[in-house]
Amino acid sequence: MLNVPSGFLWGASTAPHQIEGNNVNSDWWSQELHTPGMELSGDALDSYHRYREDMQLLAEAGLNAYRFGVEWARIEPAPGRYSRAELAHYRRMIDEALRLGITPVITLQHFSTPRWFADEGGWLNERSVDRFRDYVEAVSPILEGVPWVCTINEPNMLAMLSTLTQSIQQGDVSSWQSPTVDGVEGGTQPVLPAPDPEIGHRLGRAHVAAREVLKRTTDAAVGWTIANQAFYAAPENEAQLVHERYLREDLYLEVSRDDDFVGIQAYSTQEIGPNGPVPHASHPDNTMVGTPYRPGALSVAARHAWQVTGGTPLLVTENGIATSDDARRIEYTREALAGLFDAAGDGVDVRGYLHWSLLDNYEWGHWGPTFGLIAVDRETFVRTPKPSLSWLGDIARSGDLEQSPAAETPA
Repeated sequence: MLNVPSGFLWGASTAPHQIEGNNVNSDWWSQELHTPGMELSGDALDSYHRYREDMQLLAEAGLNAYRFGVEWARIEPAPGRYSRAELAHYRRMIDEALRLGITPVITLQHFSTPRWFADEGGWLNERSVDRFRDYVEAVSPILEGVPWVCTINEPNMLAMLSTLTQSIQQGDVSSWQSPTVDGVEGGTQPVLPAPDPEIGHRLGRAHVAAREVLKRTTDAAVGWTIANQAFYAAPENEAQLVHERYLREDLYLEVSRDDDFVGIQAYSTQEIGPNGPVPHASHPDNTMVGTPYRPGALSVAARHAWQVTGGTPLLVTENGIATSDDARRIEYTREALAGLFDAAGDGVDVRGYLHWSLLDNYEWGHWGPTFGLIAVDRETFVRTPKPSLSWLGDIARSGDLEQSPAAETPA
């Protein structure tokens, strides 16, 4: 049995661009149309219109928290012009979550930005921090009653994305390679560029500016979410490990020292060699995105984040596995949760676990990988819960990690 503290959040996460559909004013929509190797998000899962059904399935399973985002590109389609209709739409989503007894965990920026913001230079533009602060100021009135707000999702990956986009524009990279999709199942991993520290520091300033707005205008706990890769190295590569981990992770964890919480997002491990990250070797156990099967990565990430932040409370805002085998998803999650609660037993302050993802969604340029607790038919948008959804809900109710999942009901 897990020793689950009172008020612990059990739930799942999504991102607006990956599920809503037709986010036509965003930089991602434009990239999809013009970048070789990217599939189109299109209608996505039509969750812009079907969010009630998504939330109801989550609540009926026994989960009590849902992390979802508000889409900057919809809310501010032109600089300084805010859509009252879109703000009202996202407030209705918050109200629906509260009505169902679900704790909303709101993300204000999840990779995508308005197209005009990207055209100005994105996060490299000197006005970017002020632009983001103004957007957060406009959103804050709809956040009444929201207890958790994530300002920016995975700033370390966002900085890497900016570097990759520049490489494509300059012709240094011929086709798109999503940083969340390392390769084909059983294949090898292309080495992605390190996040640009200049962009990283600017994102840190944007986060602090947003935090100041939110602490003044809301009662929410405020943090941001960080991609944790559970880095490791042989003893002779320890100096390179420290260097790479700072560029790719610790720079961002240090910003979280003054936050109410830090969101940790872990999936697998990453070896560091003498020249940086070592490509994942081909192996039949690799996931659909090319990463090794490493459920213990979550415990490693939790302990490292706790140490670097100096004791900032942790909220697991993403953890999951890209697989078409739901039984494997359950076993991965079981092992990940066991490690997480071992870390909590050693004094790490963990406030919740939000699985990635609630739905099989658009994976930033690709439709192949399936992370969801719920399958979605992209033609009809019919939602079909997988056994892993009810299994996780049963864990939330009972705290019994060793229970067996219910048998899958035939369609």
